[in-house]
Amino acid sequence: MIAVLDYGIGNLRSAEKALLHLGVDAALTTDPALAREAAGVVLPGVGAFGRCMEKLRESGLEPVVHEAVASGKPFLGICVGLQMLFDASEEAPGVKGLGIIPGEVRRLVTTDRLPHMGWNTLRIRTGSALFDGIDDGSWLYFVHSYAPVPDDEAVVAATTEYGGPVVAAVEAGPLWATQFHPEKSAANGLRLLRNFAEACGG
Repeated sequence: MIAVLDYGIGNLRSAEKALLHLGVDAALTTDPALAREAAGVVLPGVGAFGRCMEKLRESGLEPVVHEAVASGKPFLGICVGLQMLFDASEEAPGVKGLGIIPGEVRRLVTTDRLPHMGWNTLRIRTGSALFDGIDDGSWLYFVHSYAPVPDDEAVVAATTEYGGPVVAAVEAGPLWATQFHPEKSAANGLRLLRNFAEACGG
């Protein structure tokens, strides 16, 4: 079973629905014990970095995230769920992130409109397990005004262009995370979610 963490922020059910659509055993859960027993963990996120961190900490699920990553369990962060893995965000000065990936989330520097909303193409790092079966230049769906800037560029699995190169996904062994929404990205997004499910053994 794949646990989709429900920490009471926004619409977190879409990731669960996409996994269920693929025939994957997935459950939206508030239960730390159930999440700890899961084969893989998904941390979705919508809205603002500060509010998401506040709600995650209130929910009691923050330790589950740290334990899952530390144990080497397959883990997938989505949108703000990606941003929360970093140390901090310009969107919420003074609010600490999870500190799992060194770096900071910064506001997009662009003359285009914000948020960056809609379909955009990816430049995918060769050999990425996250993007197995997904072609370089594929289109994925974004909704964001901030993006991570990792201290170590080796974790960057894909970038997109929006006023310059923007980190679109990170990958560090079984830790995967995307700035775009795979659950809203049609066949390419479903392929990515299937890759994750297969990494979880399903």
